[in-house]
Amino acid sequence: MPGMTTEGEDNGYVGLVLVSHSASIAEGVAELVAQVAGPSVSIVAIGGASDGSLGTDGGKVLEALRAAAAGPGAVVLMDLGSSVLAVRAAQEELSVAELERVVVADAPLVEGAVAAGVTASTGASASEVAAAAQEARVAAKF
Repeated sequence: MPGMTTEGEDNGYVGLVLVSHSASIAEGVAELVAQVAGPSVSIVAIGGASDGSLGTDGGKVLEALRAAAAGPGAVVLMDLGSSVLAVRAAQEELSVAELERVVVADAPLVEGAVAAGVTASTGASASEVAAAAQEARVAAKF
């Protein structure tokens, strides 16, 4: 599977796929989420272009979504621009059955991923995990 993967694969817990323009950002967010979600939640971090520069590798995104759909399902969070486009393009390549197991959250990457990770660690469904991520859009910091 592409990018950084934490433990928790194929254990019944919904996983997370984090997509960013930067490998460092994706891996850093994955590390943060792993701290709060624990080892049961699988977290895949995809960041950067295939040559290591900033950007998004659509092939890695598609590979990660397919792998997530083969397991207990996953919630996908992304930062902006080409990350969103790569996820949308990958969705076009998935079967109906795969699409049912992969939920894309319209949420901020960091705050949404933390909320999603904590919720996933409780054994929640993909729709519940995505809802938690999306609620982070309105969480006040002050």
